[in-house]
Amino acid sequence: MSAEPETLAAPPAQPAPAELNGLRGARLAARVRQALYRTSPDALADAFRRMREGATARHLDYFSDGVAQTIRVFPCPVTVLPEELEYVHQVVRTLHHALVRLPDLYASDPAVRGILRLEPEEEAWLTDCWRSGGQVRNPVFGRLDALVDYTSPVWKDTFKFVEPNLTGIGGLHLVPSVEEIVAETIVPLLAAQDPGLRLDRLTDARELLHQELAAQLDAVGRPGGTVCFVEPKYEMEGIDEQRRLVEYLRDRHGMTTLHADPCELRAKDGEVYYEDVRVDLVYRDYSVLDLVELEREGTDVTPMRTLFRENRVVSSIGAELDHKACWEILTDPEVAGRHFDEASLRCFHRHVLWTRVLAERHTTLPDGETGDLLPFAREGRETLVLKPSRGYGGDGVVIGQTLSDADWGQAIDAALADPELWVVQALAHIPVLEVPTLSEDGSLQPEMYYHVMGYASGPEGLAILARASQRQVVNVAQRGGMAPVMRVEEAGR
Repeated sequence: MSAEPETLAAPPAQPAPAELNGLRGARLAARVRQALYRTSPDALADAFRRMREGATARHLDYFSDGVAQTIRVFPCPVTVLPEELEYVHQVVRTLHHALVRLPDLYASDPAVRGILRLEPEEEAWLTDCWRSGGQVRNPVFGRLDALVDYTSPVWKDTFKFVEPNLTGIGGLHLVPSVEEIVAETIVPLLAAQDPGLRLDRLTDARELLHQELAAQLDAVGRPGGTVCFVEPKYEMEGIDEQRRLVEYLRDRHGMTTLHADPCELRAKDGEVYYEDVRVDLVYRDYSVLDLVELEREGTDVTPMRTLFRENRVVSSIGAELDHKACWEILTDPEVAGRHFDEASLRCFHRHVLWTRVLAERHTTLPDGETGDLLPFAREGRETLVLKPSRGYGGDGVVIGQTLSDADWGQAIDAALADPELWVVQALAHIPVLEVPTLSEDGSLQPEMYYHVMGYASGPEGLAILARASQRQVVNVAQRGGMAPVMRVEEAGR
C-alpha cells in the first residue's frame, strides 16, 4: 500500500493592506485610552477643573428656553489616521461638488423637482435669485453628517452619510474650541504617559469659513469687504456661535464683521446697510421660509433679496435645497446616472445611505430591484429609519428597530398624512465608543456613547464635529457632549 500523502500546513493568511491600516488605527486609539487611564487622579482632577473653566471661558453654550447650559467636553480624543483623513476629505468634497449643482438640476430635471418639492414662496425666491449656470461660483459652506467607526479594520464600509446641512451650520465655533481645550489640558498628559504617540489638531473650522468668505468677496468684486452675520439674533435658543465667529474673524484676520437680525438691515441707493456700515457679504443662519414669515409680519426683506440676487450670501439661495431628500437624487440610479460621472456614482453607492421620499410609488429599493415603496417600508421596520425631510437636531426621527410593528405602522401613517415631506432611509450602524468620562475627583468612568460625525470642508482642509450621546438620535443637549477629533501618528513616522 502506498503511504498517504503528507498534508502540508497552509501558510498563515496575511491581512490585506486596508486591514493592516484599520488594525493600526484601532491599536493607536487603544493606546490613547490606556494613556488616559494611567494618568494619576490628581492630574486628571486638575485637568477636569481646567476643562470646565475653558468651556466656560470659550462660551460653549447651548440655550434652551433662554437658559444657558455649558456643553460637555469629553477628554478622550477620537483619533484618525492621516490616510483616513485624506480619504474622508476626498469623499466629502465629492459630495459637496454634487450638492452645489442642485439648483441647476432642479431647474433642468422634472424628476429632481419632484423629489425636492419647494413651497411656492421658496420656488419664487429661487427663480428670482438664482442665475442658472451664470454665477461665478456657488458659495455654499455646509456640514455633512455621517456615521463611521475609524477603529474598524474595514472602516470605509462603516462610513455612511445620513444628511446634508448646507446653511447656518452648527459647530464652527464649538469644534475648534473643544480641540483647544483638550489640546491644552489632556494631550500633554497623554504624551507624558506614552511619548510614542503624536496627536495633532485638524484644520480649524473658523479658518475654513474665513477662506470661503474671502473667496466670495473676491468673486463678487468686493475684496476685503464687510461681512455681516445674520441670524435670529435675539431668540437665544440653541447654539450661540455667530457672535463668537464675528469676534474671531475680526481679531484674528482683521476682517470687518457685523452681527445683525434680518430686520435690522436696510436698503439705500442700491446698497445694503446695517446701521451706517455698508454690507458687502452676508453669512446667514436664516431660511427663505423664515424670511417669508418676516415679510408677512411687516418686515422689509428687500435687503436680503438683493443680496441673494447679487450672489452675496453664504450659503447661497441654492442651499435651500438641502433637504434629506437630496440623498434620493444621489442614490436613485436613474436620476444620478443622468447627471454624475462614474467615479461620483461609485462614491454615492458606497457612502450615501439609500433614501426615498415616503409616498405610494414605485422605485429602486436598497437591493437594486424595483418595487413598491410603501409595502417595503412597512415590512422593513428593523432596517429603516423614518425622518422629516426638513427636520434638524434629531427632531421627529424614528428608528424602526426601536418600535413595535404596530407603532412603526402608525408612524408611517402619520408621516403620510403630514403635509410636510418625510423620507425613509436605510438604517446604518451607529458607532458605539467607550468614552472615559472625568468626574471632579479625577476618577475615570468608562461609559458607552453613540457617535455621529459632522464634516465641514474647504478645498484644502477638513474639520470634524464629533457629537456623542447615550441616545441613538444623537444630540449634544440630550445626555450628550462633544469630543475632539485629532490626527494620530506614532512618533517618528
